Amino acid sequence: MGRGKIEIKRIENQTNQQVTFCKRRSGLLKKAYELSVLCDAEVALIVFSNRGRLYEYANSRQIMGEAISSMNLRELKSLESKLSKGIDKIRNKKTELLAEEITFLQRREFELAETNKYLHSKIMDNERTHREMNMISAGQEYEVIPTAPFDSRNFLQVNLMEPSHNYSHQQQTTLQLG
Repeated sequence: MGRGKIEIKRIENQTNQQVTFCKRRSGLLKKAYELSVLCDAEVALIVFSNRGRLYEYANSRQIMGEAISSMNLRELKSLESKLSKGIDKIRNKKTELLAEEITFLQRREFELAETNKYLHSKIMDNERTHREMNMISAGQEYEVIPTAPFDSRNFLQVNLMEPSHNYSHQQQTTLQLG
């Protein structure tokens, strides 16, 4: 029974993406080795991870620099040219990745600076409001209103049952609680 086919689409989860990259990279390197051994093909493989790491495979001993003693001048120049082109491509890709990283970090720095300015202005506003409130409270005296005692039997203020001297038409009746 064969394996089921999966839909090829970008993996959003970073952890799953890294695990899949490692598994598939090692599978790709294994296939490159098998191709070079089985078919006697010269295989060179360069893989860049999304973090900019370089993974490479080369079956040719010449590319690895191990069998150059038997090469003539023309073969050495050809090998040098191939390696030069490969290194140039690698450097260009590396430069491109670094430029993207720098652009991203500059954008992030600008965003953080703007956030910092905003938060700083909020702090200054809060401090100014606090100073104004302190100046207002220091400049004014508040009249303290005495609180009336409460009658625990019916939770009414006792002074509400006492006669008030503020009204001109007031009846003096005696209240008896039984």
